[in-house]
Amino acid sequence: MSAIFDFSSLLTVLLLLICTCAYVRDMRPTIFDGGEVQEPGKPLMKRPGISGILWKLSRIGERLSPYVGASCAIMAVHLLFFK
Repeated sequence: MSAIFDFSSLLTVLLLLICTCAYVRDMRPTIFDGGEVQEPGKPLMKRPGISGILWKLSRIGERLSPYVGASCAIMAVHLLFFK
C-alpha cells in the first residue's frame, strides 16, 4: 500500500523527511537557500517550490528537535512491536 493512504506510514515518511532535512541543513547550512545569506534589515527571502518546503521541514527539525526525537522513538517502538 502507498504511504499516502496509510496514516502510520504517512507519519513515518514525514518524520524521516524532517530528520533528513535537519541533518542535511546542519551539514550544509546554505543548501536550501540557493547560496544566498539573509542580511539584517533586508526583507525575508522567498523560498518557492520544493526547496522552500524542504527549508521549512529543516526549520521544524531544528526548532522542535526534542519533540521530533521523541516522536521518532515512539514511532520506532510502534513499528517494531505493534505493526
